[in-house]
Amino acid sequence: MSPMRARAKTTTLLMAAILVTTPLWEPVPPARSDGDPASDVLVADSVFYPYSSTVSASLERTLNSEVAAASKAHFPVKVALIAAPFDLGAIPSLFGKPQVYSSFLGQEISFLGATTRLLVVMPDGYGVRNLGPGASRVVASLKKPAGARGDDLARAAIVALPKLAAAAGHPIGPGTGGSSSGASGSVGSNSGGGSSMLKVGVLAIVAIVIAGTLFAFRRGRAARR
Repeated sequence: MSPMRARAKTTTLLMAAILVTTPLWEPVPPARSDGDPASDVLVADSVFYPYSSTVSASLERTLNSEVAAASKAHFPVKVALIAAPFDLGAIPSLFGKPQVYSSFLGQEISFLGATTRLLVVMPDGYGVRNLGPGASRVVASLKKPAGARGDDLARAAIVALPKLAAAAGHPIGPGTGGSSSGASGSVGSNSGGGSSMLKVGVLAIVAIVIAGTLFAFRRGRAARR
């Protein structure tokens, strides 16, 4: 192999190494193509978290666990946390109108099933769809979120879900996989550990490839001298 071809091969491998080590597995914000971000997210996920205000990782784990527990109790529900008009995309006028927005959002994701259950949480209160008359009555007794931050909305949803499920005849019991501090902590730890090990493994493989290529290149140059 000529020195020019060897250098070209080395350059190509180095460029490939840069691409490989780029954290492609990091989550990418969902596309906001149709003007209603929550309708895009809830097609695949069970919870829409606001773009305008962050929710702590521990509260996300707890809420996700609570939603999973409700599903195990035969009460699957989609949850949308709307902290500001920005989270409504092209329809900011529905901010502060959780029940109106829940009806709109329900229509947007109606193709998922005619009885898709939905809970919307805004600083002003709650909107529900297809939760049944018992759960709908309970909504009126729920306290509004303590504030407008993402964490406030997440806490309100965590409190509301078990009450709504119980009112609908699907209580979330301790055996259904409901959230607990220990369970959420272990989930987060395992998830983070797996991601770190993946990155370390990729970097190790790339380092071996680069080292082997450079060794072969230098050995070829020495043989031609």
